[in-house]
Amino acid sequence: MIDIRRFEDLGTFQNDWLDAHYHFSFSRYYDPARMGHGKLRVWNDDRIRAQTGFPPHGHRDMEIITYVRQGAITHEDSLGNKGRTEAGDVQVMSAGRGVQHSEWNAETSETTLFQIWIEPSEAGGAPGWGARKFPKADRSGQWAVLASGDRKEDALPIRQNAKVLGATIKTDESLEYTLSDGRYGYFVLADGQVELNGETLNARDGAAVTGPETLTFKGLRNAEIVFVDTV
Repeated sequence: MIDIRRFEDLGTFQNDWLDAHYHFSFSRYYDPARMGHGKLRVWNDDRIRAQTGFPPHGHRDMEIITYVRQGAITHEDSLGNKGRTEAGDVQVMSAGRGVQHSEWNAETSETTLFQIWIEPSEAGGAPGWGARKFPKADRSGQWAVLASGDRKEDALPIRQNAKVLGATIKTDESLEYTLSDGRYGYFVLADGQVELNGETLNARDGAAVTGPETLTFKGLRNAEIVFVDTV
């Protein structure tokens, strides 16, 4: 089953430095029909003004994946980690039993990113942070694993039976993904336009998928896809 979530139908929040769109209930946006999908709890589409960002605040028992679409984000936390993640690259913070962090756009232009939160398989544990570069050329016409609970290949580790994947497809190119029975998928089109199983999706549209399901993406315009496959 595929449930398409159009960008214009998402929850919203805006202040003087943040323009956010929420795929699931978050903060002051509440929709009982959109409380998560499997262990995926949050997917926020954030636009952050230059020289601003999220001040220090705390989390626990959540795997927080940040996919930077444009610009860069600078992370700093109470564990002493500090790093800058650029467009197309990914960072993961395992909040574990608790951590304080800030996410700051130190650039001279706006940053856009996806915040993806996945509930861990077990509560507690030591918090941690890591980041990796994922060149888009390495995922052209194919799925690349960006974060994974099976700690395979070069993916960033997360504490759940889940994967975060990325792919780019060119105009008229096609790409498939098969979601197994008992699995939950969610994807957002970061850029471009695709036809999905006969339905047109535009940039920043998303869809919740319940397995078993085979998805066929056909590029109508050069497109970039971020996909979560979880229990």
